[in-house]
Amino acid sequence: MKRDTLNTLERLTLGLRELYQAYGYRQYKVGTFEEYDLYARNKKFLESERVLTFSDMNGMLLALKPDVTLSIVKNAPNDGRTSKICYTEAVYRVPKNAAGFREILQTGLECIGRVDAYARAEVLALAAKSLAMISERYVLDISDIGVLSGVLAEEPIGDAECVRLMSAVGEKNPHELRSLCEALGVSSETAQLLQALVSISGPLRETLKRVDQLRLPQGCGAAIEELKTVANLLALYGTEHVNLDFSVVNDMDYYNGLVFRGFVEGVPSGVLAGGRYDNLLARMGKSGEAIGFAVYLDQLARLFDQREDYDTDVLVLYDDASDSAALIRKAESLRKKGLRVRVQREAESDGRSREVVRLDGEGRV
Repeated sequence: MKRDTLNTLERLTLGLRELYQAYGYRQYKVGTFEEYDLYARNKKFLESERVLTFSDMNGMLLALKPDVTLSIVKNAPNDGRTSKICYTEAVYRVPKNAAGFREILQTGLECIGRVDAYARAEVLALAAKSLAMISERYVLDISDIGVLSGVLAEEPIGDAECVRLMSAVGEKNPHELRSLCEALGVSSETAQLLQALVSISGPLRETLKRVDQLRLPQGCGAAIEELKTVANLLALYGTEHVNLDFSVVNDMDYYNGLVFRGFVEGVPSGVLAGGRYDNLLARMGKSGEAIGFAVYLDQLARLFDQREDYDTDVLVLYDDASDSAALIRKAESLRKKGLRVRVQREAESDGRSREVVRLDGEGRV
């Protein structure tokens, strides 16, 4: 039986790809670099505004891609048909609290074209299934930007003030949220609703019942109904650990509707993020709708110990008196048993092996 030499993260990456392809998502390959202008126009969509750039032979400024979604949207057909694609790609950016650029591997999927109730539920179900493949102890937090924007719609504040309020909601800071509402002249009724929404979180279907008890503006109705529809459809997939949490927010210049993040025990930050991003398509001159997510495989290095207890199964040591033909016969006989074998001079021995074999000058153990 052939030994599985893939490490945990490699097996997970292949498993996620197989999962997405089982649902009809086509594997997509993105170029290593793009024109820098693509990222310069959409810096707010990026996790970090810092981008590695260089000039090509004709003087055009290019960038090592810091994001996959922008490249996919740029190259997506604009013919009204729905594209379902998945990817495993390296991006180049400065992670939070890091001193410099890193190559970061991520995998994910995008549904671009028509995002109806089925498509929304399918993407969220695949997000939950992705987390379940990583760990049994996971949670998928979802929200809908339409609820918060509906609450703020009738307030006499500008886009910049809305962004500040959204940020306070995302930080789950009731004191800061209350103070900011007072400073911006937000009505006490709206301030109370925002604080109530921040304090409400828990299992999706049960928590929606608590939301129904709030006196939300009529402008929130469509978003609440969408969340209820998603909750009912996700139940058919048998998904678990899906929570409603209105502190999940994203930039409204790009995102609309559903937004979500995934967490697993043992990793302090989110390992999955996604949402509905129709606004990004519009900004890039594309028609239609879009939803997708990415799994940040670099975050999982904290969860998976990729170092095996042993580098090899058997270490075969030899010296000047050993017979080379005997070494080959011995090593090959062990490899035919499915073992990993390293042959090395005894004076240079290093690494870790389950078993050490020494051959004498006549090839005997």
